[in-house]
Amino acid sequence: MKLPVILGLVIIAIVLLTGIYVTDFTAYLGDNPSTCNNCHVMDAAYEGWFHAGHKNWATCNDCHTPHALIPKYIVKAQSGYHHVSAFLLGDIPDAIRAKDSSRQIVQENCVRCHETTVMNIMDSSMMAQYAGGTDNDRYCFECHRSVAHGDRGISLLPYQHSEESQ
Repeated sequence: MKLPVILGLVIIAIVLLTGIYVTDFTAYLGDNPSTCNNCHVMDAAYEGWFHAGHKNWATCNDCHTPHALIPKYIVKAQSGYHHVSAFLLGDIPDAIRAKDSSRQIVQENCVRCHETTVMNIMDSSMMAQYAGGTDNDRYCFECHRSVAHGDRGISLLPYQHSEESQ
């Protein structure tokens, strides 16, 4: 009775270790932006980032994952699950759009890195003028869309962001 259980556990371990080795799983635990570009659907985002100003200051994870250790890897695991299942099921969108949770993480990271600038804007009369008198109701990247990934339209890919495509 013990032999089948042990044999089953050994087979499962071999399959898991082979999968980790073949997929270079450990690369996804790091912060190298070229890892994010392993999937062709990320080509435009990677190329935009590579040629934009944030390349010298931030990697993909600096903007797209929380900075606390455990939340970072929870988000990476969730994203990995969604990416793998999309590829396995063939459900790959033409244009990738951030989910609300991702948009919130990016916003928090913008504010974290640019805290002094954000505080100066919040304390100025400019906030009331440009935000229509409301307090903190817009994401940074709504106005600064081209900062992290460069200008739209420079990609060779046919799927460009536009108001009509939403």
